[in-house]
Formats: sequence, structure tokens, C-alpha cells
Amino acid sequence: MPQPAALLRTVTALATAGLLLAGCSGARPAGSPAGHGLPSSDGRAAAAPAPVPLQPLPTEVPAALAGYYRQPLSWQPCDNGFQCAGFKVPLDYDHPASGDLTLGAVRRPADGAGGQQRLGSLLLNPGGPGGSAVEYVEAVAGGYQPVVRAAYDLVGVDPRGVGRSSPVNCLSGDRMDAYTAVATTPRDQGGIDRLVAADREFAAGCQARSGPVLGHVSTVEAARDMDVLRALLGDQRLNYVGKSYGTLLGATYAGLFPSRVGRMVLDGAMDPSMDAVTGNRTQAAGFETAWAAFVKDCQTRSDCPLGSTEQQAGQHLDALIGSVGRQPLPGLGTRQLTESQAVTGVLEAMYAEFLWPQLRTALAAAQNGDGGPLLRLSDSYYERSADGSYPNLMFANMAVNCLDLPPAFSTPDQVTAALPQFRQASPHFGTDMAWMALSCAYWPIRATGVPHTVRAAGAAPIVVVGTTRDPATPYAWAQALAGQLESGHLVTYDGDGHTAYGRHNDCVDSAVNHYLVEDQLPAAGLRCAK
Repeated sequence: MPQPAALLRTVTALATAGLLLAGCSGARPAGSPAGHGLPSSDGRAAAAPAPVPLQPLPTEVPAALAGYYRQPLSWQPCDNGFQCAGFKVPLDYDHPASGDLTLGAVRRPADGAGGQQRLGSLLLNPGGPGGSAVEYVEAVAGGYQPVVRAAYDLVGVDPRGVGRSSPVNCLSGDRMDAYTAVATTPRDQGGIDRLVAADREFAAGCQARSGPVLGHVSTVEAARDMDVLRALLGDQRLNYVGKSYGTLLGATYAGLFPSRVGRMVLDGAMDPSMDAVTGNRTQAAGFETAWAAFVKDCQTRSDCPLGSTEQQAGQHLDALIGSVGRQPLPGLGTRQLTESQAVTGVLEAMYAEFLWPQLRTALAAAQNGDGGPLLRLSDSYYERSADGSYPNLMFANMAVNCLDLPPAFSTPDQVTAALPQFRQASPHFGTDMAWMALSCAYWPIRATGVPHTVRAAGAAPIVVVGTTRDPATPYAWAQALAGQLESGHLVTYDGDGHTAYGRHNDCVDSAVNHYLVEDQLPAAGLRCAK
């Protein structure tokens, strides 16, 4: 499971299970929220520079980009009654003549139920980075909030490098199997060498298989692509719901084009101002908080395999992970469950409460020598298919994260120096997540982004939703983003799981729906109970 840094997750698969979830992800649980560490003379990561403000772009479309903003957008029937289209964007916005990329989009037209007037298009993004918005819209549109379905065309566009939009490619299925199995808790130099070799192989595969798109999949470029689509859809302003990494994409759009912000919801928010070390460490703490919530619930159940106290539960988990590290368990077919996959399986279940019963069963099975159920949870995280193939998700995830920000750590020595702080923040997951943050050190393309604040001065009101025990995007990140945005309004969900809107909490859903359909802002300081 080597990978960039923050464990972020797309949840198209979870959406099909009845949740309008999404988030971020990584091929090792991954994705850096922001920032970087610079090498110092003692091998430690030096303090990151202060975040800089994200500056808006000129309101006038540059002449060199006018053709992209005026191209025809032709919707054609596709995929179970949806409409699909493709459109061109420049590979490099600074040098538009250098070539084009083709992006894929899908929409479900507003149904106008109840005589509702059409309000335009609503772009949806499920997170990642690397999540397919096309697949997400196709998965959730039929069950999306009825009042929103009536008012908006629901639109998904795969960001550059993702899915149907000039996708990044890195490894074959068998090499991805090997990659996900490499230990992220190296106990000696040999373990460190294997981890570094896996990261290097991943990076080299991306460089060899992806071509020039690999250097142009940043969040800033993806946000600029959304503005091209906004214009082609005929909307004066962008209406948008983004989840997890989709909040970073939406906030970036707001920072670049504040006067073009329509009704925007950022659910499961990321804080773009953090350096990567701080971001990864606080995310590790978020998963520790989620684990504690799972344990508290587990110990009220008759099938809980974790003892009767939180301390006993931690001891059970540590013993199991340590045992698998020494000797992998039989898994699925010829595949064994390794230590890193066991951790990934546990972390996967932290994203949604409906996975908690599955985790209880998987932990009990592993304690009895059967690693199959935990390996299924790990496979679900990576969206591995039964035939051994992997989607583009993890490849794009690494490519975007490593381009958006410099690496959290540049050397294994820096990771080693940071381990005590990570373990203090998360006794059960801190070690894994610290080593995961090394991956971008070996990326073949220099990062183009830096930590930044987003003020979006002059933008219309933006609703930020935060969940108090969100594992992947801790609640403090939502507070930080809402505080940065000049027009930010925070809605708090006091509950568990990753993201809140569309998870059947009437308080959150009602507040967001009234905003999207009636332009009615949630009450100041709104806090919704579980």
C-alpha cells in the first residue's frame, strides 16, 4: 500500500450501496491534503512555508482560450438513459497551442417534478482525487435528492487524468496486487528498501504509460476545466456539490473564479492551507477517532471480537496486525492477506457505519486464521475487480496528489524522525500513514502547487459541511475551510462516517436542499445530531 499521504477516498462503490458518499483515496490509503516537508541537515522534515493566498484569474476569458469556451457541446444518448458528451481543453493553460485533452461528461436532465422550475446544471464530484464523476452520477442520479433532481440537470465530468478524460495509467493488475501487499510498517532496512522499490516502480510505470498528461493533472487545471464546461452548459455561474477531495476542487474553483460561483456545497472538507506532514498526522488522528467510535459500538454487539474495553480492543487489533505481519493469512484463492492489506481493510470500514458489521465479521475470521473477509474489504478500498483488474482511480490519485504539492517526506530518514508524532496522534494507524507519505518523494515530475488559503472574495455564499467523527477529512478541516472562505457557512453533522449530505440525516439534507433549490442559507452555526 505505498502512496502519497492523506488517506482519502472515492466512494462510487458505496454510493451504489445506497449512500451519496464520496471522498478521497490513495492506492495505499493516500492523497496529500496540502503542503510539504523540506530536508534539513539532521534528516528531519523542516517546517513548511506559510500558505499563500490563492489569487483569482482575470474575469475576461483570454483570447487564446476563447475557442475552448465556444466549442459546441453535443449530448448523445448513452448508458441507461443518460446523455454523454466530450469536449476539448488545453493540455497546458499557459501554452494552449501545445495540444488538447478530451474530457468526458454525463448528465441526467432535470425532471421538473412537481412543476419545479429548472435552475440550470449541478456539477457533482465524488472526490478522490481519481474518482470518476461520470460513474458517480450514473450511480446516484436516480436516488439523488428528489427536489434537487427536479430542479437541476445533474452533471458529472471526469477530471483530467481520470476515467473517460485522458486517463493516467501506471501498473498492470498483477503489479498492483504486489504493490498493495508491500508492508508499510518496515521493521528493518530490507523492509524500507522494499517499500521504496514499490514506490519507485509505481512512479516509473506512470511515467512510461501515461504520456504528457501526467504533468497536467493538477487541481488548478481541473478547476479551470470546470469553468470551460460551465460556459458550454450555458450557465452564468457554477452550481456544484463536491465531496472530500471534491471540496478542494470546488474551493479551488471558487478561489480562481469567485464571481462565477453559484450555489456551492463542499461536504467532507479539506483544508488547502495545511502542510502535508500536519495534514497526514491529523488525518491519522481522524482514523483513530473513527476506530474508537467503531469499538464503542462493537462492544455493544454480541458478535464483537474485540473484548470489553477500548484498551482490550486495541490490544486485539495490534496483536492481529502484528501476527499477519509475521505470517500472512490465507486470503482469497491463491492470494494471501498481508499486514498492509489488513490495515487497509480496517480503514476501509471506517468510512461508513454500514461497513461496521462486515468489519466485526472480518476481524473474527482473521483471528481464526481466515484472511479472506479482510482482504475483501481491502479490495473494496482499491476497487479491485474479481478478475484482478484495477480502475484508473489509484493511478490518478497519485498523479494529482504528487503534482498538487511537494512530497511530505523526501527520504526514509525523515519518515523515521516523524514516527513518534504520528504514533502519538494515532497509536494504531500512525506508523502506516507516516510511511505512506513517502511515495511522492520518487515522483518523476516536480510538484506545481503549494499550501494555500482560499478566500474567494466576492463569491456567493458557500456551504461547507463537516462531520465530527469523519475519519478521512477530520472535522477541523471543515472548520478551517469555512473560516478561510469569505462567504463560507459551516454546517456540522455530529456523527460518524465520511461526509454527511445524502446519508439520510434529515437535518443535513433539509439544510442543503433548501440552499440548493431555494437559495436559503442554513441557520448560522447549524449543528445536526446523528
